[in-house]
Amino acid sequence: MIAVWQLVEMGLDPRLVDKRVVAGRLHPIYQGVYAVGHARLSQDGHRMSATIACGPRAVLSHRSAAALWKLRSDSRNRIDVTAPGRRGRSPAGIDAHRDGSLRPVDRAEVRGIPCTSVARTLLDLAAVVSPRQLRNAVTQAEVERIFDLAAVRELIKRSGRRRGVARLRQAIAEHDPRDERARGELERMFLAFCRQAGLPLPGVNVPLVVDGVQVEADFLWRDARLIVESDDRYSHLTVTAFEKDRRRDQRLKLAGWDVVRCTWRQVRDDPDELARTLRILLSRRPIPLVPSG
Repeated sequence: MIAVWQLVEMGLDPRLVDKRVVAGRLHPIYQGVYAVGHARLSQDGHRMSATIACGPRAVLSHRSAAALWKLRSDSRNRIDVTAPGRRGRSPAGIDAHRDGSLRPVDRAEVRGIPCTSVARTLLDLAAVVSPRQLRNAVTQAEVERIFDLAAVRELIKRSGRRRGVARLRQAIAEHDPRDERARGELERMFLAFCRQAGLPLPGVNVPLVVDGVQVEADFLWRDARLIVESDDRYSHLTVTAFEKDRRRDQRLKLAGWDVVRCTWRQVRDDPDELARTLRILLSRRPIPLVPSG
């Protein structure tokens, strides 16, 4: 991808661009932006072309930058770009955000694409997604090992009453390091459910060796010998998974563990009943096994 302003910086006479287009060496993508050699663009190619279409100081931002950093998916047909000082209409397919507050620390580059830093991406994201989606993005930043709490706090401090600041401040206040190890939104929902119900927080994705076989418990309360497995339809209702789960539960039961399985619908729609069940189980103490004979 290349823009006319980049060609001029390289010393090329802009009047020669049309000749290269006719010759098939340059393919127009946006006004003043061309694909070199062919017009079959990858996802990153579309991101780069949208960014340079907005000028030399533009960066990928908001939902598009979050997708580039792998903080969340973005299936929209439009691309978010922050273009300091840009004037005029945005090119078709681009949401151009005009913002002159970007500092050098707010800029980064991923796979050659200029973009907002992780901290700035989270702040911009806070203004355009729901609080739950923002919390999930913060958690994913931890999973990707790119979350810098100090950088986020510094950005919040200097951003005043900017849109998104309050949401991002709340998201990091509610963030729990245990969320970093939760796999999938159902597990994150379960941790949030435990906090809201006043239940003691469990260990997350805890490895155990049972009868010589290593297993992993989604949520575990060791003192109460209680394990909760969060089941989603897609990963637990295949024939293989169904059989494996039952054998695993039997081993755990023989080893003295109570195993409770819960679903998305229970956590979301019937949390009071689930909380009552877990409170009863957590109040029990393990009964020592009496040796036979």
